[in-house]
Amino acid sequence: MNSRNSRSSDQNAPEQPEQREPQDHRTGRAYDLVLFGATGFVGALTAEYLAAHAPAGCRWALAGRDPAKLERLRERLTALDPRCAELPLLRADAADPRAVRELAAATRVLATTVGPYVHHGAELVAACAESGTDYLDLTGEPEFVDRMYVEHDARARESGARIVHACGFDSIPADLGAYFTVRHLPEGVPLTVDGFLRSHASFSGGTLASALGAFGRGPQTLAAARERRLHEPRTVGRRARGPIGAPRYSRETGTWALPLPTLDPRVVARSAAALERYGPDFRYRHYASVRHLPVAAAGAGAVGATVALAQIPAVRQWLGGLWEPGRGPDAARRARSWFTVRFVGEGGGRRVFTEVSGGDPGYGETAKMLGESALSLAYDRLPATSGQVTTAVAMGDALLERLQKAGIRFRVVDERAV
Repeated sequence: MNSRNSRSSDQNAPEQPEQREPQDHRTGRAYDLVLFGATGFVGALTAEYLAAHAPAGCRWALAGRDPAKLERLRERLTALDPRCAELPLLRADAADPRAVRELAAATRVLATTVGPYVHHGAELVAACAESGTDYLDLTGEPEFVDRMYVEHDARARESGARIVHACGFDSIPADLGAYFTVRHLPEGVPLTVDGFLRSHASFSGGTLASALGAFGRGPQTLAAARERRLHEPRTVGRRARGPIGAPRYSRETGTWALPLPTLDPRVVARSAAALERYGPDFRYRHYASVRHLPVAAAGAGAVGATVALAQIPAVRQWLGGLWEPGRGPDAARRARSWFTVRFVGEGGGRRVFTEVSGGDPGYGETAKMLGESALSLAYDRLPATSGQVTTAVAMGDALLERLQKAGIRFRVVDERAV
């Protein structure tokens, strides 16, 4: 079954980069791109984005475990673009290895929004690594990323699959923002980059479930990180780090900086380890940027309390039940949401201030990031990579160009000698 869906006629849609014919041996597969978990909150937004921006001739499909929900989603997309009436619907359960293997073997690129990934993602990664299928997700779970590296990186390198985690707000703004910043600093010298995040946004039940699950799996997360270190080769002659910084007042931004214990610094450090452009010694730190000290103190206390409560299974289940998975902020609330990440990079006697900014970070912009990442893997001329790779390593300049044309802003604010 082939879809005749193409880019919508919306005159406000951003100009797309030139589309190219697929470059690899998988052109004989039924689909160029499959979106798994399409009926979830972010999945449906991603489906809408693809319906509006997938290029003419793109053979894409919706996948999930509930045929009725998939059908309703297709009807919703058809109301936006009549060509979606023939969009293929593929039934597969993330817990069914056979169905997942068949799904991965049918497509060149598989993007999934089904989390928490530590519970629902492993079979998909295994199937893509085995079949040489490019895989993308939205995880922000360090344990899952490290486990997938240990279990499937080697096979993915053999098959040619690119396993690209964190293709949404976790962790594209940090990863490509640091990549963009480094490009404006001298080459061949030690570099430091700090990222300062400000945002105004809401979250969905699925996001809360993933966050609570990750908070409640501290010992498993540490064990996965230790095992990864045993398997991961060390970079020879270069160093790349993503340490957790200390709370401080940032004179560079005029705000209080609170360290964010997220996946982002690890992703940036892995990009730096893989790409020599980051210099012989690179360090990245990631902060929440808060203007007023009382707000900063209250925020730090709230995060600490949530992490502590998440260690108690009954409390974790109760908190997760407050928001139903599959639901999230409405369009009006998303329209009022925004994010900004200010980067301060320094090295070789230069200091550069850059900024990445956009609209609703967790949903609208995340759907855009995942959609453009999938299209980039399917159509752009990219570096020859395989195995578990970051967005900067796998897609770099091509994805940066796509996101800029799609309305996410990357800009240099100031640069000077120091």
